[in-house]
Amino acid sequence: MSDDVQQPITDAPPEVREIIERVLQAEKDKLYMKNPRHINDDILQIIKEVVQ
Repeated sequence: MSDDVQQPITDAPPEVREIIERVLQAEKDKLYMKNPRHINDDILQIIKEVVQ
C-alpha cells in the first residue's frame, strides 16, 4: 500500500493538527480507567479552545 496514512494529518492546517493531537492525548489519558467517561465533553472543550 503506497498511501501514507499520516498524510491527512501532516497536511492539515495547524489548528486541525492541534485538535487531533489533543484528542489523542485525552484518549490516552482515559485508557487507564475501567469505564472512561466524558471523553465527548473533553473533545468538545478541546475544539472550542482551539477554534477561539
